[in-house]
Amino acid sequence: MSYGYENEGFEVAAQSATAERATFLRKTYSLLAGSLLALVALEAFLLQTLTSEQVFGFLGKSPFGMLGIFLGFMAISWVAQTIAAQRVSQALQYFGLGLFIAMEALLLLPMFFYAEMTLGHEKMLGLTQSAGILSLCVFGGLSAAVITTGTDYSFLKTAISMGSFLALGLIICAIMFNLSLGVWFSFAMVGLLSACILYQTSEVMHRFPSDMYVAAALMLFSSAVTLFYYIFRILMSFQSRD
Repeated sequence: MSYGYENEGFEVAAQSATAERATFLRKTYSLLAGSLLALVALEAFLLQTLTSEQVFGFLGKSPFGMLGIFLGFMAISWVAQTIAAQRVSQALQYFGLGLFIAMEALLLLPMFFYAEMTLGHEKMLGLTQSAGILSLCVFGGLSAAVITTGTDYSFLKTAISMGSFLALGLIICAIMFNLSLGVWFSFAMVGLLSACILYQTSEVMHRFPSDMYVAAALMLFSSAVTLFYYIFRILMSFQSRD
């Protein structure tokens, strides 16, 4: 997750003229919507092209294989966000965003295949739709609250950073020792991501440079997809108990 953008010396969105600020927000959220649609299309293609045997065969049975892939995805995420934040080339920014979309599509594959094997294809599709709708409602509601009120949530940065490092440590330990974090961890992550969305939307509103809509869209995209991931896990957990 990304927590903001260092913009010393640059004009930020909140300091721009009203029309320019509105254009910045429109570009950011239009690009975010386009990125989500691209993710859905790519995910559908991968699910039709690959098989669960190929995906889980690539991951292997060792938890250290999954840990290596998880750390690799973190590295790609950092590279993509760094590229997207470059001011020298808009083409480079879009490349970083595209790289991140592809990474997220691959990261979601094991979850979808596991749900399909456990619950069946139809229930997996139903869970995907439900999780998608719930994620959009949560993300949209939180974003609208910040945009309409103009509240500055920068005070959440420290708590989000601490919570993120704690969550990362728990995830790594769970992968290394083959442990289950349980549904309550997913609920905690939804809470953490909700705080992150409030903070990030506030950053976009008040501090992002007005020409950095690609980096802003990438930051929001990351939280939106991660929110979907944990909401899907919660719904799948409840569905498995039925």
